[in-house]
Amino acid sequence: MGKRDNRVAFVNPVAMARSRASATSGPTIRDYLNRNRPTLDEVKEMMNKRKTGSETLAAYEEHLNQKFRSELKKNREKVLGASEGSSKTRKKEKKKSSKRKRRR
Repeated sequence: MGKRDNRVAFVNPVAMARSRASATSGPTIRDYLNRNRPTLDEVKEMMNKRKTGSETLAAYEEHLNQKFRSELKKNREKVLGASEGSSKTRKKEKKKSSKRKRRR
């Protein structure tokens, strides 16, 4: 028959690349496990800070609230000042409107 032992062993290229094993380019698993992590107290503080929100935003909102209050106060003074001075004219207007209603 034919020649039997002239076979060449097949070498898996992936296995060859792994066996050569180049130098690791990144951190190892041990490095990841030994890295610095925050303590439980620090994590709780961070969570509380996130819940409370930004201090600058709170200050800005307070500023806007004060500004709005001052505008409301000015408008109230305008309306109340105008109503006190024109109480006589209001009475006249009420009389006129009541007369008009009676005529209809």
